Amino acid sequence: MAGKIHIGTQGWNYDAWIGPFYPVGTRPAEFLPVYARAFDTVEVDSTFYGIPAAKTVRAWARRTPDDFVFSLKLPQEITHEHRLRDADDLALEFFDRVRELGHKLGPVLIQLGPDFGPTELPAVAQFLPKLPRDIRFAIEFRQRGWIHDGLLALLAEHDVALTLSDGRWIQRKQMLALASRPTADFLYVRWMGPDQGIVDYSRIQIDRTAEIEAWVGVLWPYAEQGREVFGYVNNHFAGHSPESARELQRLLGQTPVEPEKLGEQMSLF
Repeated sequence: MAGKIHIGTQGWNYDAWIGPFYPVGTRPAEFLPVYARAFDTVEVDSTFYGIPAAKTVRAWARRTPDDFVFSLKLPQEITHEHRLRDADDLALEFFDRVRELGHKLGPVLIQLGPDFGPTELPAVAQFLPKLPRDIRFAIEFRQRGWIHDGLLALLAEHDVALTLSDGRWIQRKQMLALASRPTADFLYVRWMGPDQGIVDYSRIQIDRTAEIEAWVGVLWPYAEQGREVFGYVNNHFAGHSPESARELQRLLGQTPVEPEKLGEQMSLF
């Protein structure tokens, strides 16, 4: 049986999406439940800036369908300030908090900064064995020097997925090839875009069809092997991540929910 391919966006709380995605008049408090009508997963960016309150996590779970999945970023206090060192208590607090999501908890993303280079491999090697086995993890490196057989073996030993990022740090060709060498029983993909120059998130501004088709060509065979895929689009990838995500869904044989259909559901909220 083919594995599930979860496609969503990085975050949901964007006023610029009102009109092109969220129905006109949608209040911020309604963003998440309306978003969940179109996609079955989201990558939570806000956890990068701090451990969320328990009531916040419970509200996320309560306001989404039973099959919805949240992926969450590990706080920057752990990844960027402590650089994975001497942060055991913080990590345990975060893991306990996100477990409030229950079966809706997807992978936790360990996003390392562009200044976190391969010389810091010892920090990674001592951090991974401490990760709890009841939570799935993906790790993102932003220097191409990290990508070698030794690292892949280390990640596989601890069932941690190497995040495949379509961005400016590592060549797309290399990322696409790594899809055939998974280090966990799922793939974690992030479509970032080459730069942060886009400031209007209300419309597609760059044609990414060729890139998306290339990714579909590796994700589809992977899912056909019965494995899960989690993929999240950033607004900087093409300008308006909901439309990019729907294009991915279409090419993957899924049936996207168009924005006009979301308006028909507003009475439910």
